[in-house]
Amino acid sequence: MDNARIDRYVSEKWDDDIVPQLVEYIRIPNKSPMFDADWVAHGYMDAAVKLMEDWARAQPIKGLQVEVVRLEGRTPLIYLEIPATDAATGEDTVLLYGHLDKQPEMTGWDDDLGPWTPVLRGDKLFGRGGADDGYAIFGSLAAIQALQDQGIPHARCVVLIEACEESGSYDLPAYVDHLAARIGKPSLVVCLDSGCGNYEQLWCTTSLRGLAGGNFSVKVFSEGVHSGDASGIVPSSFRVLRQLLSRLEDENTGRIKVDGLHADIPAERLEQAKKVAGVLGSAVYDKFPFLPGMRPMNDDLAELVLNRTWRPALSVPGVDGMPPLSSAGNVLRPHTAVKLSLRLPPTLDGKQAGELLQETLLRDPPCGAQVELKLEKASTGWNAPAQSPWLSRAIEDASQAAFGKPAMYMGEGGTIPFMGMLGEKFPGAQFMITGVLGPHSNAHGPNEFLHIPMGKRVTACVAHVIAEHRAASLRGETTGVAAAAGGEHHGEHGCC
Repeated sequence: MDNARIDRYVSEKWDDDIVPQLVEYIRIPNKSPMFDADWVAHGYMDAAVKLMEDWARAQPIKGLQVEVVRLEGRTPLIYLEIPATDAATGEDTVLLYGHLDKQPEMTGWDDDLGPWTPVLRGDKLFGRGGADDGYAIFGSLAAIQALQDQGIPHARCVVLIEACEESGSYDLPAYVDHLAARIGKPSLVVCLDSGCGNYEQLWCTTSLRGLAGGNFSVKVFSEGVHSGDASGIVPSSFRVLRQLLSRLEDENTGRIKVDGLHADIPAERLEQAKKVAGVLGSAVYDKFPFLPGMRPMNDDLAELVLNRTWRPALSVPGVDGMPPLSSAGNVLRPHTAVKLSLRLPPTLDGKQAGELLQETLLRDPPCGAQVELKLEKASTGWNAPAQSPWLSRAIEDASQAAFGKPAMYMGEGGTIPFMGMLGEKFPGAQFMITGVLGPHSNAHGPNEFLHIPMGKRVTACVAHVIAEHRAASLRGETTGVAAAAGGEHHGEHGCC
């Protein structure tokens, strides 16, 4: 493989073709169904699908098949299939994954930026969804094209681009079952929907947290009343809600109090956190937009990494029942409702965690208040299987070729439901989970951006690993590796 030629091809493909497509994609407000109940009528999801479908069909990839699969009552899925360059690898398959749905707008964007307003500023493309995860289909096909440009052989490849990942991927299992015979049994899964600790080397994800959450409401009245008349007799719905949340979370430290929502952290992940802290230093926390005088919850960098990747944590991303300050009268309000987002340890069962969350918050409410928790998500996280030596070598070589630095391994605090599902369906598969969501890229928040040079280098790395997968397949190293490996394998670079 001519690495310099790979880099040139990928860079030109991004500059001339991919970035212009992403600019148009960012303009489409194709919010995930959880955030746009009328997504079918609005047509934005179909517009995003068509943009990607049309682009994929125009790519000069040998044997490429492009199909938009639509199951009744579900979001669409883009299915791409690229045959192996020769028969040597048989039905051995690489599965590449991404999604095209987006998070909602969020407030706080700079005056000259916006969620649906693409802005190119230096090496960054601002706007919702470019990095999370619009680039995935473009990067996947560009990696394969870069190999074919040099005549480098590869195994059969399948690309799945779903449209409800930001809503918990509830449609994806139906599609995977529907397409099972066509997907086959991949020995390598490449996911381009994760993060990176910096933009200077390849980062691979070793674990993902689960997620349990939904709408939690407390009701005390059928209608609001004068606060001077009722306060001191009737507890406010806000105070009751605060009491109940204190059952779950220590408000002073943020620690989740319920023992059943914690899980043991494997020894190799503890060691991994120390390595990440040593490489990133204060970047573990200063990538976040702290206000002056703010500081992180802990001074121990390795503990912060573990807090983010292996410990449960509660967020309250939304509230209802409260008027804006400008129209807030002296009223004891009838109800308060919040949206809860509880991140879970990677190995904790999501369904059980959701049930435990309900039991904790709903039992014996103070003063007989009416409480309700409507669970929207209860997703199990993912912990990487034992890594095959061939994949460890391939990832390291790819990082050295594209970045000139060693690869790094780190857990991520977010959730990709697809990974756990794939791990169960294909226990022999190896996983390369990577992405471009690095410092300040702010996925889901205001001023989200895609770091274009990182996108290019990740694409080049994927090309390298796909090529090495084919070589490993010929050596018989890709069949049932993870299933046969049994115990933990620390790997050359500390990934398991």
